[in-house]
This record gives sequence, C-alpha cells and structure tokens, in this order.
Amino acid sequence: MLHKLWKECGEWGAESPVFDSQRDNFLRIMMHLGYFLSVGLLLTAVVECQRRPSRPKPPRTRPPKPPKPPRPPKPTRAAFSEPVEPQHLTTLPPPLPPGPRSVFSDCPRECMCPPDHPNALYCDSRNLRVVPLIPPRIEYLYLQNNFIESLPGLSFRNATELKWINLDNNRISSRKVDKDLFTILKKVLFLYMARNRLDEVPANLPPSLEQLRLARNQISKIPPGTFSHLGNLTLLDLHHNKLLDNVLNKNTFKGLKSLMQLNLAHNSLRKMPPTVPPHIFQLFLDKNSISQIPNNYFKKLHQLTFLRLNFNQLTDKGIPNGIFNVSTLLGLHLSNNKLNSIPIINPKLEHLYLSYNHIERINGSEVCPRPLTSIALNSHDLEAVPRLRYLRLDGNALAPPIPIDFMLCFRLLQAIVI
Repeated sequence: MLHKLWKECGEWGAESPVFDSQRDNFLRIMMHLGYFLSVGLLLTAVVECQRRPSRPKPPRTRPPKPPKPPRPPKPTRAAFSEPVEPQHLTTLPPPLPPGPRSVFSDCPRECMCPPDHPNALYCDSRNLRVVPLIPPRIEYLYLQNNFIESLPGLSFRNATELKWINLDNNRISSRKVDKDLFTILKKVLFLYMARNRLDEVPANLPPSLEQLRLARNQISKIPPGTFSHLGNLTLLDLHHNKLLDNVLNKNTFKGLKSLMQLNLAHNSLRKMPPTVPPHIFQLFLDKNSISQIPNNYFKKLHQLTFLRLNFNQLTDKGIPNGIFNVSTLLGLHLSNNKLNSIPIINPKLEHLYLSYNHIERINGSEVCPRPLTSIALNSHDLEAVPRLRYLRLDGNALAPPIPIDFMLCFRLLQAIVI
C-alpha cells in the first residue's frame, strides 16, 4: 500500500510542483515512523528478556563433615555392658592390638590368660585406659604400668575370688575409686597401688587384707578408722607421700594387731608418730624432718628389729640417753643426721649406720654397752661380748686409727668404714 501511494504521489508530483512540499513532509513522516518502530522493537526485546527466567547458578557444595564417634553407652544397673575405651582425644599411646584368642572364652582380648595358670589374668603394660571386665575365675590380677584412671565396680562385679591385685604405676585418683568396690572384693590379700594419684588411703578396705602398698602417691589424709578393722595386715607401705604430723594421731594405727612393717619414709613428719602398732618388726622413717625422739618411745615395742631414721634432723639433745638400748634391735640406721657422738646401743645390735653426721671423736669406754673389764674376763663367752659386726662412720670428722678401747669392746667387728 505504501509503495502504491508513493508511486501515485510520485507521478502526481512530476506533473504538479505543488506536491513537492507535501512529498517532503511525507518523507519526514516516514522517517519518524521508522524511528518509532525501531524504538518499539527495542523495548519489546527488553521486555521479553526480562520475562525469561534467569539461568540458575550451580549450588555451592561443601565437603561433608566427618561423622562424630559414637559415645560409649553409660552402664546401668539393669543392663551391664563391657567397659569401653574412652573416645576423647589424647596424647597417650594407643592400646596395644588384641592378642590371639585364648582357650578361655571369658578372657578379655586386651589381656593374656595363660593356659597353665587359669586363675591369673595379665593386663600389664598394655596402654589400657580402663579396667576390662574381670572373669569370676580370676584370683591374680596384673594391671600395672597402664594409664588407668578409675576403678569402677562394673569391671569387678564378678571378680569375687580375687586375692592379688597389682595396680602400680597408673593414674588412679581417690575420687574415682568406687566406694563400694571393696565390698565386692572380700577375699583380697595383697593390694598394690603404688605410683598413682591417690590423695587419701582408700576406704572400706577388706578385713582379709595382708599387704597394702601405697607408696609414691599424694596421700595427705588418712580418714578415721581406716585401719581399725585390718587385723590381718602385716605390711603397710606409705613412703613417698605428703603426710604431716597432724594426720597421725594415737588412734591412726589402732587395730593393726598383726602389722610387722610400717614404712613412713619420705614424708613431711617433724615428730615421731604418736603411736605405732606394738608388734612392729620394722619401722622406716627415713627422709623426714624428725628432730627428737620422746622418752621411752620404744619401751613397748618388744619385737622391734630394724629401725631406720636416716636423713632427719636428729641431734644429741634430741636423743634421750639409752633410747636405742632395745634388746631386740639388730639394725639401726642414723646416717645423715646432726649427731656429735655415737649413741649408747644394746649389746645385741649387729649393724650400726652413722655416716655423714658431725662425729669428731670416739670414746670406747662410753660407747661400749658393757664394762671393758667384764668383757676381758669373759672373752671366751660370746654372750658377754657385744655383737656389733658392721659399723659405718664415713662422712664424719674422724681420722684413723680407731681407739684400742673401742676395738676391745667390739671385738666381733667384721667391717668398719671410716
């Protein structure tokens, strides 16, 4: 139609000059019309672009988180379960891999049950963190040299026949010992818990106990009545702990009717214990700060055989005259003290240690437990001659030779060290 109109206008304009201006107007109109058409097409394209859905961005992927280790189930009274190794992070070496299966079906895989010792269970030096479930047939249990921190009743609930338990060199603390543990272990004779983290002597110990070794802990407390029912105990070892004078009183060791050895060395005592069991054979008090011994302290100890007081603060003034004149005493250790002279001893004493004191001279007549004239007259009678056979005096201010009267008194001496 536009072409036809243009043709007619062109023909008409060729013959009529009036149409020249109209033709120019028509061209301008057509130019404007083309401009508006272009703008309209552009706007239409923009609208269509906006209507189209935008291309979705690919989702950002994150690496999956590692699954958390399952928590060990809590033991309940209704349903018991096997003790489980802790899952928390640690710098400790991992437990050793399980050994070969035992001929005993109830043997814990982390331990060893020798066929020729069916009553023994060896779990020592296995890097264990927990006590495994102890079979009921076990009488001898070895758990030393591990990283065990607690003694739950769950692990021992069937172990009613246990007689010997070795828990030395672990990490057991007093608050993690089940308070009812020893009501289960009624037949235990030997309990070894040295080198742990105990701060007090365990309570409710079984009356059957014969040896209790608690050395190298942090014990600073002995609850009242702890030993009152331990009439069968023969050995109590508390050396290398933190015992003070106020921890011990006249009733602390009451009830220990059978005790033969009491070891309180390497503590912080400034005084002798108020009382010790009357039937004691060996009393060890080395490495304390004891400066004096009360009068007649050993008078009621009718079986005392060995006494150790090395590395204390004893002086001549702190030792009453004749305090060591005990007829049953065979060995007396007084090294590394502050003595200026040799104390009076009993004729039956055989070993005397006086190294590293402040002794400058020896008077044989004063030291000899019997008159020299009596010894000379009865030299053929060994009962009349003092029995001292070994004497150490090194580390003092003495110079040889030994006085002749001293040698005449102690003529049975086999060795003397100056």
